[in-house]
Amino acid sequence: MAADVWRRGAAGVLLTVMACGATGCSDGGGSPSGAVSSAAAAVKSAGEAVSSAAAEAGKAAASAAAVAKDKLAEVKDGVNAKEQVTLGPVATEGDGYTTVPVTVRNTDDGKKSFAVQVEFKDEGGNLLDTVVVTVADVPGKGTGQGTARSTHKLSGTVTAQTGTALRY
Repeated sequence: MAADVWRRGAAGVLLTVMACGATGCSDGGGSPSGAVSSAAAAVKSAGEAVSSAAAEAGKAAASAAAVAKDKLAEVKDGVNAKEQVTLGPVATEGDGYTTVPVTVRNTDDGKKSFAVQVEFKDEGGNLLDTVVVTVADVPGKGTGQGTARSTHKLSGTVTAQTGTALRY
């Protein structure tokens, strides 16, 4: 969203500069008009807003990743089960949070639980959020389901992938 503001601001500066180039806009003293200066200031402000939003998103993702790491560290005697995890389609709920169905397949004979880290990413592959879903008491040779839900509202095109998955 902030990137769209920046693009619109940049387009406005470009159009203003092009118009002034064609019509010779000035303040009478041979310098560019206030419109060009105002447009340039708007682009700078939009760029700062984008940077600020990106920094906040980065902090939120880093915080969520730390929480996920701690939660996974609590699992005792877990084995890698990433190949036994399937994620469904990513959806945005009515409240703005992003969800994805998680299905686990227990290849063991006995009942097991799973801790699955789901990473939500933007189109560029940047981490937006990460959560750990626990699917408990999956019967031997059976499947279990859960839902990963983002910790905050995400915007734009969001994808999900399995980070770490442990069966225990």
